[in-house]
Amino acid sequence: MELPFTHRPGRRERHLLRRHENPLFAWPPISVQPEVLLDAQRADHEEMETFRDSFRGLLQRAVDLPADAGSDVVLGLKEALETHYEQSFGLPEDQTEPRQAIARLISVIMRTIWRHAGADPVAQQELSDEEVARSMHFRLLEQPLVADLLHPESPIRPEELVPSLLSATEAEVEAAAEVFDGEQLDLLVRDAEALLAARADFGLDLSAARRRLALLRLRLEQYEPVDRAD
Repeated sequence: MELPFTHRPGRRERHLLRRHENPLFAWPPISVQPEVLLDAQRADHEEMETFRDSFRGLLQRAVDLPADAGSDVVLGLKEALETHYEQSFGLPEDQTEPRQAIARLISVIMRTIWRHAGADPVAQQELSDEEVARSMHFRLLEQPLVADLLHPESPIRPEELVPSLLSATEAEVEAAAEVFDGEQLDLLVRDAEALLAARADFGLDLSAARRRLALLRLRLEQYEPVDRAD
């Protein structure tokens, strides 16, 4: 039976789509039940409606912000904007417009903070580092797998991380690999090797999964050598 997956799913439905009849998650493969899919779609939609209400309130906070607002108020607004930007990547449908609006507001706030920093080299360096980190974080969130992994209520259970990586697009794997350190990557590579070895005798086409594993190995090589002795 063909399930009614949507074109722009939220984080819960996205993960069901990863798992659906995927032999890397279970053998024999398991189909997602229609009622489970509908529950996920309903929860994703409810989360989107909550986000929209909260986002409108956040925009009103920005409009009502007085010119002489204290630093705590300004920084609190910036933090709320960043949180909403992150949350938008877990939502269904196209969230480009609210993300663009949030990015513009963050930019306005950052210009104000830069002006207040003046010529203080320490403050300027801290702001520069913050903007680099934010830009990198937002870039990684563009990949759905990373957005789902980093969500505070990630739908991906620890035991599902490796099959999720091996089932992802190459862009998702490359982005996700930036989230892990060398020790974590080494463990992921080991677990991925074990999973593929366990599926090797079932006549499956594992070529795509092996390419994803190769990407993880390549990222691991960029770290200090890891002792992989048995």
